[in-house]
Amino acid sequence: MIVRTAMVGLGSVGLTLLKIIRTKQDTLRRAYDIRFRIVCLSDSSGTAVNPGGFDIDDVIGAKSRAGGIKRLAGFNSGLAAWRALASLELDIVFEASPVDLQTGGPGLTVARTALSGGIPVVLANKGPVVLALRELEQLARRSGAGLRYSATVCGGLPIINIARRDMIAADITKFQGIFNSTTNFILDMMGAGRSYDDALAEAQERGIAEADPSLDVEGWDTANKLVIIVNSILKRWVSLSDVRVTGITRVMAQEVLREKARQHAIKLVASFEDNNLTVQPKPVPADSFLGQCSGWEMGIEMHSDIYGIMYHKLWEREPIPTAAAMMRDAVDIVTAGG
Repeated sequence: MIVRTAMVGLGSVGLTLLKIIRTKQDTLRRAYDIRFRIVCLSDSSGTAVNPGGFDIDDVIGAKSRAGGIKRLAGFNSGLAAWRALASLELDIVFEASPVDLQTGGPGLTVARTALSGGIPVVLANKGPVVLALRELEQLARRSGAGLRYSATVCGGLPIINIARRDMIAADITKFQGIFNSTTNFILDMMGAGRSYDDALAEAQERGIAEADPSLDVEGWDTANKLVIIVNSILKRWVSLSDVRVTGITRVMAQEVLREKARQHAIKLVASFEDNNLTVQPKPVPADSFLGQCSGWEMGIEMHSDIYGIMYHKLWEREPIPTAAAMMRDAVDIVTAGG
């Protein structure tokens, strides 16, 4: 089965997804009868269209050189991604453009356009999901197009999939988790005697933390993921304004070391309990599930009435699991028929 594919956003996640599709093409064909044909590529420079399909190696090579996708045949600097989608026959759209939490940015326009036209959408971009999930789900229902976004929460960790598919008829009464590996790494380094500034600098040198790390360290990346989980699983339809958020910028190394001496670890914990949504650094027992989520790990503890207490965690320092989650979602849409 040929899956005519558009890719919007060709940063680290988008490029990694292309590499996974190339590496796993034989497995995808044998196991699922799927072959992705990339017919549209779009990034901040413009959009390239080739109905016959781009060679993935050519795309990766172009992105590694000056000019990027401008070097590809069919490139148009004035063509917005959403306009290209409206004129193409497509089976799936991957959306991994930069996050815009004010308006949703181009990613939200792309998702609206595709779903309205009956084209399935897979999102790694949190902006559209945080700001407009209810609207996008309604568009998907009306058009019959699939919508998946498991990559928006903790990369490859299938939190949303587990809750929606495997916890049938459950009342999820409480959950808490560590949803940001950058802050988890920083706090771990502080527990080893490093200052906050030194730990952040190392995370930036490794290319994990952004030059502007505020979304991570001030707690908003974690809050975004908390909102997505609550809305998608519990259907509470909350917004960021409903979350009480405190980041890690005021956590002192001495405080982390003091808690360590008491057999506790300070973690940036997202929590849903008694209808309260919070993101805050807090001490947890070092031998607890969250206390043992170390370094680049993320994890979640979920309590329900009929499935007991579940614990899931993931180690993720590179974008590979996040990109793999996008592929997983696309395969799910194609094999399920929507």
